[in-house]
Amino acid sequence: MKIKRFEFNMFPENCYVLWDETNEAVVIDPGCFYEEEKQALKNFITKNGLNVKHLLNTHLHLDHIFGNPFMLKEFGLKAEANQADEFWIDEAPKQSRMFGFQLQEAPVPLGTYLHDGDIITFGNTKLEAIHVPGHSPGSLVYYCAADHCMFSGDVLFQGSIGRADLAGGNFDELIEHICSRLFILPNDTVVYPGHGAPTTIGIEKAENPFFR
Repeated sequence: MKIKRFEFNMFPENCYVLWDETNEAVVIDPGCFYEEEKQALKNFITKNGLNVKHLLNTHLHLDHIFGNPFMLKEFGLKAEANQADEFWIDEAPKQSRMFGFQLQEAPVPLGTYLHDGDIITFGNTKLEAIHVPGHSPGSLVYYCAADHCMFSGDVLFQGSIGRADLAGGNFDELIEHICSRLFILPNDTVVYPGHGAPTTIGIEKAENPFFR
């Protein structure tokens, strides 16, 4: 599996494009807000001849869904995510005003609800959805066992964890689920987070201050 990371919007947020030898692909968390960001994502997909089969959101906080309307318009894809986060779609306009800007496009409803243990397939590649609530009630991590990597959204970062003070967040629940759902995975599993640089499960178990 090949991975392309984009850093989008004012927060800034990591968007990932994944594809394999079949050129089937998925896009995770298209946070593209500015027009040049949208075009960069589109151009990459087009230039590489990718057939995007799934639009996946790790969760539905504003910075991770800016580009969902664009993906629907350009590629005919509605997002797949956990239903417990769906209320954040309705909250998006108010959330944007809190940060001092207006949404350029109205948020779009989810197309598919994903649950813990669901398998997302593209080409010869499989991702497993792992429900890890605490940052948001519907946070999903997408785990690829064959390629020893995960896409953790805002659950787990290099040396940190996601904030738990937004609606539906719960600090104790977040810590518990990281330990019971993620830290049981192999130490060499690469963690591609929603913000910042990659890390590994082994490094975070050993060095993350929230687990000492």
